[in-house]
Amino acid sequence: MRIAVVIPARDEADGICAAVQSARAAGVEVLVVDGGSVDATAARARAAGARVLRASPGRARQMQAGAKAAGVGADAILFLHADTRLPAGYADALRQALANPRIAGGAFALRFAERRLALRWVEWGLRLRLWLLWLPYGDQAVFVRRSALMQLGGVPQAPIMEDLDLVRGIQRLGGFALLRSAVTTSARRYLERGVARTVWRNTLALAGWSLGLPRARLAAWYRGRRRGNPNRCRG
Repeated sequence: MRIAVVIPARDEADGICAAVQSARAAGVEVLVVDGGSVDATAARARAAGARVLRASPGRARQMQAGAKAAGVGADAILFLHADTRLPAGYADALRQALANPRIAGGAFALRFAERRLALRWVEWGLRLRLWLLWLPYGDQAVFVRRSALMQLGGVPQAPIMEDLDLVRGIQRLGGFALLRSAVTTSARRYLERGVARTVWRNTLALAGWSLGLPRARLAAWYRGRRRGNPNRCRG
């Protein structure tokens, strides 16, 4: 099974090499979709062995551009945040999950790179959400069969929470595998804003998504209080 790993990135020069290197494996093509970086993201991604594409900024647009570029050469597509690292053996775990024809896609478990007590509680809360809602976020390296993604019409285009739209779409088409092996992601946004405040804001955003609030309003609320580049996935 051929795999394409799509990494949307913007101004991620410091961490993009590690993301690309974690994704490199036999039978895997790594595509970094640059959304207008003004730093060395593209050059460093290329040096690390990725194919680099250009796209308009916006995670959903960049994900879609990467999925299209992967084309018929990929049987499965994995979407990786630029601040997330895949575990050793991830490709074999993905292939084993998709060996079951009823499985349309899946995601990995998650752990934070920073090991602090408050973040352990966040990890526990994430596991509880998965158990109750079966709803992973995009930083858990969501993957999907290319045929299933085509049935969905590609990556859902939304200004925020496109990852949840994609997960729900995959689940409508077939089984969804939650793998035991964990990706490692940065907790910087929790540490910058405060763990409790970030959890509360994410919970409100999830509630707004569940209630079907206008996505543009939800994005404006969520990003209006963020400092820095709202599209940036930090490395």
